[in-house]
Formats: sequence, structure tokens, C-alpha cells
Amino acid sequence: MRIGAIEAGGTKFVCGIGDENGNILDWLSFPTGHPAQTLPQVIEYFQDKQAEAIGVGSFGPIDINPESPTYGCVTTTPKPGWANYDLLGTLRRAFPVPFGWDTDVNAAAYGEAKWGAAQGSSSCLYYTVGTGVGVGVYSEGKIIHGLVHPEGGHVLTRRHPEDDFAGVCPYHGDCLEGMAAGPAIEARWGKKGHELPPDHAAWEMEAFYIAQSITSAILLLSPHKIILGGGVMQQLQLLPLIRQAVLRNLNGYVSSSAILDHVDEYIVSPGLGQQAGLCGALALGLAAWNNGAAI
Repeated sequence: MRIGAIEAGGTKFVCGIGDENGNILDWLSFPTGHPAQTLPQVIEYFQDKQAEAIGVGSFGPIDINPESPTYGCVTTTPKPGWANYDLLGTLRRAFPVPFGWDTDVNAAAYGEAKWGAAQGSSSCLYYTVGTGVGVGVYSEGKIIHGLVHPEGGHVLTRRHPEDDFAGVCPYHGDCLEGMAAGPAIEARWGKKGHELPPDHAAWEMEAFYIAQSITSAILLLSPHKIILGGGVMQQLQLLPLIRQAVLRNLNGYVSSSAILDHVDEYIVSPGLGQQAGLCGALALGLAAWNNGAAI
């Protein structure tokens, strides 16, 4: 079986072909430009791949309601050229196969539940912290949607006592994304994250904001696993700081050994590594093939 996978990110697109066991057989990455530049590259990649279905995990916000007239569109993104763009429809017109369609972070959560760090669990959260912040939710054995889809990157945050940074989110200013995404780090400190030393004050502050969101998610959703990916999380000193901050925030209230005694196994890096999003899109495509239609 050959299943196509598209991780449609705000910074880059990753296209790949894989099998029903989650193995990526071939892949290609290129920068996300204007749709008129980007989609022809996607279509060209799949022309000779003989994909039986294709899964798409897209940056958002997106319309995931099949009954909506704008189903398959990227909606209110500030990314030039992409607002209200019919991404799924463009792909469907090029390839008459079943399509899976969801957010990139929901796809990554699904992939991690199927083949990665949350394999065997009925619930997990996947955070990506990079150019933006997104949160995917997999609960009771399925991806969570709802009114639209989870937008955990835009939850409001309590301000760090030593932080007077206004935030960079064009909608909310100092929401989680506005305070903790890669552009926020650069705007606050004048350097990109990878240019800052491991003991820089930026990382304790970063952990402070991310841990707030995780704490709230634990209390609200009680997931079996929390997975942290994205470019900012490549800073190895950050994950231990986040775990410590979550423990301080919870202060022993959630009486679970998974948190109290094994937090290093509870809040983790992606089991699928840098391919979590692509494998998640592959899982969406496989589900669409099994259903015989877009999901």
C-alpha cells in the first residue's frame, strides 16, 4: 500500500509517501511560499507516486467541518496569500483519491498515538513550539475537533513577574504563541533561540509560559501523555525546565504516579522525532483510505 502524506507547515511543506505500517519511503521538503508557488510543487511531487490516499496536516486555522461551504480551506491565517485558500480542494482536483484532512498538530498527535511516544495510549496532547504554537488533542481514541478545532497556542497566559514584553500575536498580543513562539524569543531578546546560550534567562521564561498551558491541559483533559515538538523544543535544556515548572504548578494536586514519580516519561519529546507531522499525515491518509473518503 502506498499512502501520501503532506505536512503543510507555515514555514515549510513536507511531502512524502509511506506504507500502512508508518514507514516513510520517500520525502521532499521545500519552503512555504505563496500558494501559486507551493501547490504546483506538491502536485508535481505526487504525480508519479501512485498514492492510494493522501493525508494532509495543515497549519491553521483551517475549516474541518465537512458540511461547511469552506471545508478544506485555510481560514484566518495572517500568512500572505493563504487566508481563505482552498488547499484541500486544490489537491482533490489534482488527485481523485480519498483524502484525510486536519491540523498539522492534530495529525502529529494522531501519528504519535498510532506509532510514536503515545502508542498504546487512548489520549495524548502534541505541542509544537516553533514559528507558532499549536496543540493537537487525541482523546478517547480519536482526534478532537468540536466547534472548529483546538487552538491551544492562543490560550491566555499569566505574565512572568520579570517580563514586560508585549507579545507578538497579531490577534491577542500576549497569548501563549505571542509570548513563547520562536518570533517572540527573537523579538524579546534580539536573537534567535539557537543563538542564545543554554543558561540564558530566556529558557526559564519560556518554560514558565509553556508549563502554564500544560498545567491547564492536565487539569482540563487529563491526557495519558504530553509530547513537545517543534523547532524551539530542539533546545535540550528546555524540556527539564518545563517538567519542573509543571510539577511546581500542580503542587501535588494531581495524584498520579505518572506525574509525581515518572514525569520524565509523561512529558516527552516526539517518539517519531522530526517526522511526527509527516507520519501523522500518513496516518490521516491511511484512515481516509480505510473509510473510502475524506475524514
